[in-house]
Amino acid sequence: MNYELRLYLDQLTAKSAPIELKETYARAIYIAEGSLAIKNGVATILTLSQNSAISIPELFTLSGGSVDATLLRWELVDEADRTNEIQSKQSILLLAAKIALGDLSQYIIRCDRVDFPPYGEALTHKHEGGGIRCLLFGSIQIHTMGSIHAYQPQGAWFEAGPDLVYAETDKVLASAFARVMILPKALIGGKSSIEYVNADDINKPKTQRYQIFIDELIKK
Repeated sequence: MNYELRLYLDQLTAKSAPIELKETYARAIYIAEGSLAIKNGVATILTLSQNSAISIPELFTLSGGSVDATLLRWELVDEADRTNEIQSKQSILLLAAKIALGDLSQYIIRCDRVDFPPYGEALTHKHEGGGIRCLLFGSIQIHTMGSIHAYQPQGAWFEAGPDLVYAETDKVLASAFARVMILPKALIGGKSSIEYVNADDINKPKTQRYQIFIDELIKK
């Protein structure tokens, strides 16, 4: 079945109107800046701070916390579903990508962050599943399919998984991106999805560092 993975940029203030989100197959929300309050009615039951994430596929109201917040929100939906596609000043669709999947119970949703020092690189590789990345800071160039694509903060791109990718980051500044991938459930528990293409690269020192926030089965 054909699905679509969508990435939204949500910008909330403490006084902004809430965003009503419908139920979806999988949803990850990463707090890029500020904080996010999770409420049960009028009572706050959880507060999330910068550089954290939560998985909420259910019907949900997105509200700002005590300070302004910038959020990255990924949703896995049917390709034809336009339920949550409405855009506003608060919520902008950064990228949508088609992704072909089988039985959803055989997949996990993983949200993580990848950091690079200046002159960082990700040696030529592929992944076991597709996903959308969004640059948090610094800059990055993605070499894939015979082309080079450059991204600045809040720039988003899709990697299908089997396509070969080489990445190089800013030569002066540290760089980082957050991403969500849809992966085979055999990788649950933080098992790496990356496969290096050149045998000589497997044992080379790697400049990237990973921080996993969400790694869980998709519930149909």
